[in-house]
Formats: sequence, C-alpha cells, structure tokens
Amino acid sequence: MLTYDVRIFSIEVRPDRRKPFRVRWSVGGQKHSKSYTLKAQADGRRSELTAALGKGEQFDTEQGIPVSEMRTLVTTVTWYEHARDYARMKWPRAAAKHRASIADALATVTPSLITAGTRGYPKPRVLRAALYAWAFRMVRSENGELVPRVEVETPPSEIAHALAWIAKHSLPITEAAEPEHLRKALGALSVTLVGETAAENTTRRKRMILNNAFMYAIERDHIDGNPLKRIDWQAPSTDDEIDFRYVPNPQLAKALLTAVREQGARGEHLEAFFGCIYYAAMRPGEIAALKYADCVLPEDEDEWGELILAENHPEVASGWTDDGTPYDKRGLKRRARKTTRPVPIPPALVQLLRDHKKRYGLAPDGRLFRAARGGRVRSTEYCEIWKEAREQALTPEDAKTPLAEVPYSLRHAGISLWIKAGVEPPEVARRAGHSLAVMYKVYAKILRGRQTHANQLIAAALLDEDEAAPKSP
Repeated sequence: MLTYDVRIFSIEVRPDRRKPFRVRWSVGGQKHSKSYTLKAQADGRRSELTAALGKGEQFDTEQGIPVSEMRTLVTTVTWYEHARDYARMKWPRAAAKHRASIADALATVTPSLITAGTRGYPKPRVLRAALYAWAFRMVRSENGELVPRVEVETPPSEIAHALAWIAKHSLPITEAAEPEHLRKALGALSVTLVGETAAENTTRRKRMILNNAFMYAIERDHIDGNPLKRIDWQAPSTDDEIDFRYVPNPQLAKALLTAVREQGARGEHLEAFFGCIYYAAMRPGEIAALKYADCVLPEDEDEWGELILAENHPEVASGWTDDGTPYDKRGLKRRARKTTRPVPIPPALVQLLRDHKKRYGLAPDGRLFRAARGGRVRSTEYCEIWKEAREQALTPEDAKTPLAEVPYSLRHAGISLWIKAGVEPPEVARRAGHSLAVMYKVYAKILRGRQTHANQLIAAALLDEDEAAPKSP
C-alpha cells in the first residue's frame, strides 16, 4: 500500500556491529532500516529518503521505499524481454504482414541494444533468424496462449544458443532508452541487411515500430517517458521516386501482356491477371481477392466497366497468419476494413475479364483468379511467367537492364499513363489506392512534367482576365 505517512529518524550508531551505521524510518507505522559500513553511505541513503519525501512522493508500506524506487525495482526487464512482450501484445490485432514487419524491426534493433564488451557474439545471420522467426513470431501453446515460437518448438542448437546469448546480454530497458544506445538502434534500422542505406519508407516504418514499443514500455511502467522524443536524429535521405527509364511505355506494356498470353496454358490463364495490374493499377493481393460479383462488365465492347475492390489477400509466409495459409485476408491497404474502392476499367480489361470467366469459371467463393488447387495465385508462378514474357517482348539489350523487371512495373506504367493523360492527381491517387502524399512523392517526376501545361492554363486565364477588364478612358 502507498502512503504519505513517513517518518525518517536520525542515524543510529552501533559500534559492535560489522555495519555499525543504521538508517531508520517508518512508513504507515511500519518500521524499516538499512545498515551500512561507512557513515557516508548511511548519510547518502538518509538524504535520498528525505529528498523523496520532500518531493511529495508516496512510499510503499511493505518495502518502505519511495514510488520512484519501486519503478526502478520493477523495471529489471531487459529490452529483449520487453520486445517479446510487445510483439505478443500486438499479434492478435495485427495483419499478417504487419506481424512480420514488427518482427523485422525488432530483430533489426535488438542486436544493437546489448552490453558492451561481450564475447561469443553469434553469427549475425543466425541471430537475426533466431529473433525474427523464433523470438518475435508467436504461436499458440497447448492451452491456447500466445507465446514466442521458441517456447513451443525446439529450435536448432545454433538458434537456441543465439537466443540464450541475447537474453543474457540484452540491456535493461532503462539503459536501452539512453541516447547513446538509441542512436545505435536508429543507425541499425536505417541500413539494409547488406549494409546499404535503407529506403526512407522502410526506415520510417521501423522507427514507428520502435517508437510504439517504447510507448508500450511507458504503459507498463518500465520507463517514465518516450526517449525517442529527446533524440535529434534524421534518417539518411534516399530517393523513393520511381526511375521511369525502366517503367514500360503503353506500347511495351501491351506487348508484355501479349507475350504473357503466348507462354502456353499458364500464360493464357494469367493474361487477365496481368491486365488488372496494368489497366486498373491493382496490387496483386487485390487481384487475388477479386470476386466476379464485384465486377461490372458491360456487354457493349466500347463501354467502360467498373471494379468494386473490397479485399486484399497479400502474400505472406504461413507462419504469420492465423490459419496457416500463405496469404493474409484483410481489407484494402490504408483503409478501414469494410471500405471499398471503385475503379473504372477500360473496355480492353472488361473483355479480358469476361473471357477469363467464360473460359476458367470461378472459385467456389466467387473469386476470378485461383491456382490449380483453388488457392491464391502464388507470386512464384506469375513471376516465372513474367520472366519468360519479358525475355520474349524485350530486346536482348533491354532485357539486361531493370526495364519492366518485375510485374509491379505494370502498376507503375498504368498510374503513369493516367497522370500523363491529364487525370487530376487526387483521382489518380483514389483509383490506385494511394495516399495523395505518397503519390506526389513516388510519381514526382511525372507530376513536375505537367507544370508547363499548368503554367499555360494559368497564363491563358490571366490573359482572359486582362481582356475582360474595363479599359480606362
């Protein structure tokens, strides 16, 4: 129990004792004491108690110490222990990809928050695997409780050694919150696994997770405030704009779709899939979740259709999902779970989707695209088809460059086409499922290219105003 009823007595000297100087005080009527070898030590302890009392702190009746010291005693948890608790707390409400992102961020910073001068440091790749896949990945125990995987399954010996090592050498969270250690952690999350500067959005995402972990530490009374707010630190700047030298133009995009169709039966099956990436700028996870009932496909070959996007099935390792499937089932990216996003589609895609449904039918749940056994179309399959189509559509010289290197290039091509066609940026962002800020950052080069046209419109408007203004006599 906490109380303000505290009395601090003078130091008692007992010459016959090994520790002759005793500090005495009472809390809520209960007596407490502590003996010291030197008088200076006793004076120091008495001064600490007196200072806490002078600050108006409450004392605990059982242990006889101020609240500030109670927090210190409670906060014996290490950063590693807290990081595991944080990952476990976030797991139930996090999407599968976000669970993996949390584990990635924690596995990045945890090796930097260790005691100095330690020996026996595990191999970096082993330590990362141990943290990412065993310490920060949760599974259900026999009684249904969420626990780190290492507590349910027996890891390989090198993984077990790495986890034992990090548990022993991890800093107490109060020390991990000190600026000199935080700067090491921030430095770690701003580089890739091979030591290159990480993309700005990657650094920002990992820093946000680190920040949230410290906020959880405040919630659990491990620390008094968020230490990141005291750090003057900026991530190394990187260019997140797309290099449009390697984004296919409309002619090449159509040639690539044709080449996909010509890759045999698998290519014919995936032509409409790639068509959705280009003509509707859809993400692969959105295409995998697309149901025929959400498609408005007019029979008139010159009429536009519409897709009502409602779900996203992003691919992710099965260990991060609740049901063990290699993909997550969630709402649209950056939107509330039940929000939909209508996307108008041109006649070319309308025809592709109608032909696909007629030839291949639908999955039992109404999805248009599925693997041979009914599940999600895997990236390994459509990336293999894309590689073959790319080699067919590109010249040998272009094939050696990053031009149209990945299927996602078609999404960049589609969005670029919309911008160049004069579609207003907010509408482009809405159709693509981007935030406006992200679109302006990623597609800045194209948007800057429209400034001349915008200047001409403004100049024409100013000229009209001048001509309409009354002439002075």
